[in-house]
Amino acid sequence: MTIGNKLYDLRKSLNLSQEEVANKLNVSRQTISKWETDQSTPDFDKIAPLCELYEVSSDELLNLNTTRNTETKEKSIEKNKRNKALVIALSTSLYFLGIIYVILASEVWLLNDALIASGFLGIYMVSTAILIYYFVSQPNEETKKETKEPKNKICDSIISILSIITVTLYLVISFKTMAWHITWIIWVVFALIVEIIKLVFQIIGGKNDRQNL
Repeated sequence: MTIGNKLYDLRKSLNLSQEEVANKLNVSRQTISKWETDQSTPDFDKIAPLCELYEVSSDELLNLNTTRNTETKEKSIEKNKRNKALVIALSTSLYFLGIIYVILASEVWLLNDALIASGFLGIYMVSTAILIYYFVSQPNEETKKETKEPKNKICDSIISILSIITVTLYLVISFKTMAWHITWIIWVVFALIVEIIKLVFQIIGGKNDRQNL
């Protein structure tokens, strides 16, 4: 962030116009515009009035890594956490809605298997698409700060999604067949798949580490 960008953000945070700032500092509006677009920098005698006006220290104003900028990043991280929680809650609700649909469709509405499967798969696809879209395309500020083990985060996300899918399949198959004494095998398969995923990411991580040496 340049000093011009910083001055612009500080002015906007106080809801001041360029004209108002210019009047307070006894300069022209064009001067304020040039400062904010980095066409020129404030004179030394204007630093103190700027700091007083924007309620910041001179170090904070002149240092590109300001506390204000850090606070903005922290707010962005908190916002991402809330968005992530909302996405996971919505997707989980849809998975359980699919289970409820299967139970009602087979026991109450008495629909044929084709309609039951189509409805369940439709709900299942929407929920999975929401998760994939968020985790793949949504920018995450946290990963910019914690870049030492990004592949571990991807691995954990994949396992989390796989866990939800496994729970859904386990309940649907168990309620449909009532073969609870057999369907527990699904969890054995799940455990094996999880170990395979972890092994794959460990191998990829090891190769990248050797390439960086």
